[in-house]
Amino acid sequence: MTMIFADATVLIALGNASRLDLLSVFNGSVVVVEPVQSEVTTEPAASGLRTSLDTGTIERSDLPNASGKAPEASTTAKELLGEETTNGDVAIIGEVLRQQQKDGAVAVLSDDRRVRRVAEGLGATVTGTIGVVVRAVSDDELTGTEGKQLVERLDERGLHMTGELRQRAIELVEDAAEN
Repeated sequence: MTMIFADATVLIALGNASRLDLLSVFNGSVVVVEPVQSEVTTEPAASGLRTSLDTGTIERSDLPNASGKAPEASTTAKELLGEETTNGDVAIIGEVLRQQQKDGAVAVLSDDRRVRRVAEGLGATVTGTIGVVVRAVSDDELTGTEGKQLVERLDERGLHMTGELRQRAIELVEDAAEN
């Protein structure tokens, strides 16, 4: 089973739009490591995350690296990211490294360019908030119209999109609705 590690960027964006439920479209367990959970402090995202954890839509990580029991993965993750402390980004990259050691399938949900680049370089499948919306439309969890409305709402509620990126997101949603 694929382990899917969610970054705060995606959790905050979807949580602020009250759509964390869309994370259930993935084939695998969506997992939040503790350092990421502590980064989601804005409302309504924080309440939505707590609810998703309580209902099991998102799993809380009890993995060794997340709790500091796999220091070699954490040390390597810090080096790859240029960080000195174990924050959410380090914990996610540490878990990617740990899953690789087990030959496990791993994916990362993040809008952070640096996290995405490092995770992809390590062989993880990577997508972001817009990718979640496109997948939900593709899997008929949302209609094309609902997907486009959600892109608008995400933009209004703080997901940083340029006009060009927003237009590209709408095009991706439209393409997913047609297929």
